[in-house]
Amino acid sequence: MASALIPKTWPFDSRLLPETACVVGGSVRDALLKRQAEYLDLDFVLPDGAVAIASDIAKRYRAGFVVLDADNQIARAVFDEATIDFAQQVGPTLETDLQRRDFTINAIAYHPQSDRLIDPLNGMADLQQQTLRMVSRENLAEDPLRLLRAYRQAAQLGFTIDSNTRCTIRDLAPLLKTIAAERIRHELDALLSQPHGAMCFRMAWQDGLFDSWLPHLGDEHAGRLATLDRALANLPSLPGYLGLLHSWKEAVPAGHYRSWVKAARLSMLLPDDESAANRWLTRLKYSRSEAQAICRVLQTQAYVEQLLGPGLSRADEFFLFKTAGTSFPAVSLVALAKGVAPATVVALVKRYQTPGDPIAHPVPLVSGKDLMATLGLKSGPHIGQLLNAIERAQAEGQLTTAADALVWAQDFAGES
Repeated sequence: MASALIPKTWPFDSRLLPETACVVGGSVRDALLKRQAEYLDLDFVLPDGAVAIASDIAKRYRAGFVVLDADNQIARAVFDEATIDFAQQVGPTLETDLQRRDFTINAIAYHPQSDRLIDPLNGMADLQQQTLRMVSRENLAEDPLRLLRAYRQAAQLGFTIDSNTRCTIRDLAPLLKTIAAERIRHELDALLSQPHGAMCFRMAWQDGLFDSWLPHLGDEHAGRLATLDRALANLPSLPGYLGLLHSWKEAVPAGHYRSWVKAARLSMLLPDDESAANRWLTRLKYSRSEAQAICRVLQTQAYVEQLLGPGLSRADEFFLFKTAGTSFPAVSLVALAKGVAPATVVALVKRYQTPGDPIAHPVPLVSGKDLMATLGLKSGPHIGQLLNAIERAQAEGQLTTAADALVWAQDFAGES
């Protein structure tokens, strides 16, 4: 397994680095915590020539290369198994650079040439005490997104936030309204994707970090999140279910946080009104595809409520799956959180996991073109109405083949 503290596991020869180069930031912290990752993400600080050195290494190994910030001399080399960032040192010394970072645990440097750790802010002690402590108030104010990042890192690492740091965060919270929506969304997604994310989200909300961006939030939303997390901790035993919840309907780009667990958590934070929920998602710059996936969870809630009472008919199940679409994994988790019997949810999940299931994955029996060609009908609204009627009959189990559907449609059209 690659490590920030073991140069021989890096995708390039460390001897290509200048003697002064140091690894800094989260990769050093994670290596010290023995947090392993399949993909290595290193950040190097160099006194000068960062872009040129990055370019030379990328060319030598035929890796990807991009200049991230020409003015501040920051570049990236992308290997199959690692991403390596090279940045110009900020200030006259490495210690000055580390003094400008967010939290002490992220201000530890590793010098590969001497195999030595450089820790001017006692970040090692905070690692041992599992405490997130700010370097300075000024550093947090310089980039207010660091305020929200504190709760994400606390959730990610299982750390507590130092009391003085948390007081400072509360005081600076109004500065978050100046941050771009995309950056807020990214940190919110990262927070809600962590195992302890709901608990740390509640702390961040209580400390005023979402007052500007999510003003509709109240105690009931935090309560919903806690209920969902209890359901997540007590999932029914079903092969493949946990993997299903942590999957997504399409490939997820590196650095993005998408899973049905996160979608379910987000649905708990949305306004109950769908149009208001859409405005909220749009304001935070969620993609149209992701916003639609999350809103489908809201659209199924009438069916979920029925599961708490008399249950669903065959047709209701059909339309539950149709409404949920690929968002069904998130819907199933919300159903558990709302108290639907685990056996009921398991039965629905098993249907969803069966590709040919006629309820969960129905195939349309006929198309509008089929109806016009066979019945001699002209295009118009009545075609859509007829297709809806066929779908309802299919949902109720009256129709199972295209031939049956066409005969039924002819009779139905004649009666109409």
